[in-house]
Amino acid sequence: MLVNYLGSVILRVPHKNMLSFANPFVLKKQGVLGINQRNSDYIMRYNKRKLYPLVDDKLQTKQLAINADIAVPKLYSTIKFNHQLKNLESLLQEYNDLVIKPAHGSGGNGILVLTGKIGKLYKTPSGELISINTIRHYISNILSGMYSLGGIPDSAFLEYRIQFDPVFDDVSFKGVPDIRIIVFRGVPISAMVRLPTSESNGKANLHQGAIGVGVNLKSGKTTHGVVGNTITTHHPDTGHSIEHLQLPYWDKILQIATKCSDTVGLGYLGVDIVLDRTLGPLMLELNARPGLNVQLANQLGLLSNLKYLEQMDQIPTMVDQRVALAQSLNE
Repeated sequence: MLVNYLGSVILRVPHKNMLSFANPFVLKKQGVLGINQRNSDYIMRYNKRKLYPLVDDKLQTKQLAINADIAVPKLYSTIKFNHQLKNLESLLQEYNDLVIKPAHGSGGNGILVLTGKIGKLYKTPSGELISINTIRHYISNILSGMYSLGGIPDSAFLEYRIQFDPVFDDVSFKGVPDIRIIVFRGVPISAMVRLPTSESNGKANLHQGAIGVGVNLKSGKTTHGVVGNTITTHHPDTGHSIEHLQLPYWDKILQIATKCSDTVGLGYLGVDIVLDRTLGPLMLELNARPGLNVQLANQLGLLSNLKYLEQMDQIPTMVDQRVALAQSLNE
C-alpha cells in the first residue's frame, strides 16, 4: 500500500482500468496529483491566503454568490449569540423542514437536518425524534466552536433543505448527493458525484463512506465509482447501477462552477453543487483545499489538465468559452 500520496491510504485493487498505485514515480507518470504537489504547486501558488475567509465562512460565500446572481439554498436565519436561542422554538415553527449548519464547519461536520415535526419533537432523516432543548444544545455547541475550523467561536445558520433531483432516487441513501467540481484558472477540470450511503450515515462525504462517482466533463454522464479505494458499479444500499446517469442541467452546472471561481478569485477551487428537484442546480459551498479522490472516481489524474491550462498564455474571459474549453479536455 502507498500512504499519504493522495492524503489517504491507497490499496492495490486489480481492475483493468484502475490507476496503478505502485509508487509515487508511477503515479506521477500517470498524471496523478499528490497532496504535497497540490499544496505547493497549486494551492499555495494560485490561492492567495487573504481570500480564504471568502470560502471558509459559508455565510460570506453565500452572500457573495447571491451578489453574483449564483443560485444558493435560501438562508432563513442566522444565530450568532446564545441569547438568541431563547426564541428558537418560535423560529422553528416557521421552518420545520430545514438544515442547521456551522458557518465555519468542514467535512460535513456539525450539520443537523430536520425534516419535520411530530407533536413537540423534531424529526431527523434517520427517523430519530429530538426535542427543542436538544436542538438548542446542538446550536450552542456550534456557537462554541465545536465544529469550526481551528475551534474558534462560530455562528450557526438555518437554510432551505434540498429536495434532491429524481435522477438520484435510486442511487442515494437518505442524504443529499452533491457534485464536486475542481476548477483551475477559472476552468472546470474534473468532476464527480458524491452519493450518500448507510455507512456515511446519509452524508455525501467520501471519508465517511459515501461513493465518489466520476463524471464525464463533456457529456455530464457518470462513469464508475469508488467506495474508499475500491471500484464499484452499483450502490451498496440500493443495488442500482451508478453508471451512465445523465446529470440534468450539465452546462448550467459547469457555468455555476466557473462563475464561483470568478466570484472568490481563487485559482484552484472545489465547488460543491446540489440538484434540487424544483430549483435546479444550487451552489452549496466552496473549498480552497479540495481533496484528491476525484482522481480515483474518474480513474484519471489531474496533472494533464492542470499542466495544459498552466501553459495557456491567456484563458478565455467569457464563462461560456471556458465551459466549452472544459468540455474539450480529455477528448
